[in-house]
Amino acid sequence: MSVAVCADVGSTYTKVAVVDLDGGGLVAAASAPTTVGTDVLHGLDAAVAAATAGLGVRAAPWYVCSSAGGGLRLAVVGYEQLVTAQAGRRVGLSAGANVVHVAAGRLGAAGLAALRAARPDVVLLVGGTDGGDAEVLTHNATRLARARWRRPVVLAGNADARDELHALLAAARVPVTVADNVLPRIGVLAPASARAAIRAVFLRHVIGGKRLSRGSRFARLVRAATPDAVLTGVETLADTLGGDLAVVDVGGATTDVYSVLTPDERAGGPGREVAGALWRARTVEGDLGMRWSAPGVVRAAVEERLLGAGEQDGLAAAAAARAADPGFLPGDADERAVDARIAALAATVALRRHARGAATGERAGRDLRDVRLLVGSGGVLRHAAPVDAAAVLGAVLTDRAGGWALPRNARDVVDVDYVLAAGGLLAGEYPAAARALLRRHLGG
Repeated sequence: MSVAVCADVGSTYTKVAVVDLDGGGLVAAASAPTTVGTDVLHGLDAAVAAATAGLGVRAAPWYVCSSAGGGLRLAVVGYEQLVTAQAGRRVGLSAGANVVHVAAGRLGAAGLAALRAARPDVVLLVGGTDGGDAEVLTHNATRLARARWRRPVVLAGNADARDELHALLAAARVPVTVADNVLPRIGVLAPASARAAIRAVFLRHVIGGKRLSRGSRFARLVRAATPDAVLTGVETLADTLGGDLAVVDVGGATTDVYSVLTPDERAGGPGREVAGALWRARTVEGDLGMRWSAPGVVRAAVEERLLGAGEQDGLAAAAAARAADPGFLPGDADERAVDARIAALAATVALRRHARGAATGERAGRDLRDVRLLVGSGGVLRHAAPVDAAAVLGAVLTDRAGGWALPRNARDVVDVDYVLAAGGLLAGEYPAAARALLRRHLGG
C-alpha cells in the first residue's frame, strides 16, 4: 500500500493523517501538542510516530502545512481603498494570510510607520489596472525602497510598471517577488498568480524566519500555510460534490469561514463589484475564538443580540477565564456546555459577517442561500459528542435574525477526522486520492 503522511502544525496541536494514495482511505491519524517553546519538529515527529506505529511505513512522503507562530501576517498597500486595496485584501485572505494591515493611496511618513507597526511578514503591493495609472504604485514602491524595507514584497499591480519597479526594489535590496496584476481590469479579480507568489514567499522567507525549529528540515517539509491548504481542500470538495458549500472553523484564537459559490452570470452586469467577485473566499474573525479570543465572542454576541436574558455576566466570566488559561480543558458537563455555547456564538457571528461581505469588501455581501453543505471544523467540534457538535452547527443553520442570506437548506457535517487540510495538501500531486478522501469523510 502506498501512503502519504499529511500533517498540520497548528499553534496548539499538531495533527497527522496517514492517507492511502491508491484509494484515498484514511489509514491512521494522531495528534500531539505543538512544541513551539522548544522545536516544532519534536511535536511533529511525535505525532507522525504515533500515527504510523505498527504500519510498517518507512519511505512515505510527508506533506506538511503550518500555522504555528501566528501563521502568515500580510499587509496590503494599494491605490484606492474600495478597488485595488480591497482586491488585494481578498487575494491575501484567499492565500491563507492573516491580513493585519490595509493601506491605500500614497505612503507618507505616518503610513510607513503604521505599516511597520503592523509587523507584516509579507507586503502585497498592488495598484492600478493594466495600462492604467501607475503613479501611486510607483510612489509606494519608491517609498519602500528608500525606507530600506527588508520584509518580502509581492508586487502585483499595473503590468506596465512591473519590470521597472521590480528593478527599483531589487536594487534597494528589498526581497521582491513579481506576480500578475490582481485587478487587471475593473471588475476582474485575478488571484491565482499573487496567491501562488504569496505561498512561495511564505515557504521561502516566513517559515524559516519564525525560528520555530533549529536547522532547515522544518522549512523543507512545510508546503503551505494551513489556511491555504484548507481552502484548497474546500475547493477540491466543492469541485467533487458540485454546488455551493461553506466551512466554519472555530479555533482557539480565530474563527475562519470558507465558502465556494457557483459563479453568477449576472456578476458582470450593472452594479458589479469594481474590485471583482471572488467566488472562492475566506474570512478570518480575529476577535472570535474559544480561548484567547473568547471575550470577543461575548462582546460580538451582545452586539448581535444573540444572548438570552441574564446570560451575559456568567458567559463573560467564563470567557475571561478561558482567555487567561488558553490550555483550559472542560472537566464536566457544565464546562462542556459553556464551550458549546461559545462555539455556537462564534460560528453564528462569523457566518453572519461572512455573508454580509464586510470582511471581504463585497458591498452586496455573499449569497449563501444555496449552500447545500456546511462543514464544521476545529477542536471544539471534533472532540465534542456528536449531538453537541450538531447543536452548534444547528444554531448556525437556524439563525434567521441577522438579516443576511444564510443557508436555507444545508446538511451539516463535522470534519472529525481532519481531512480538509490533508485533502488540500494532496490535491496538487494526488488529486484522485484527495477527492476520494474528502468525498468519503465529508460527502455523505
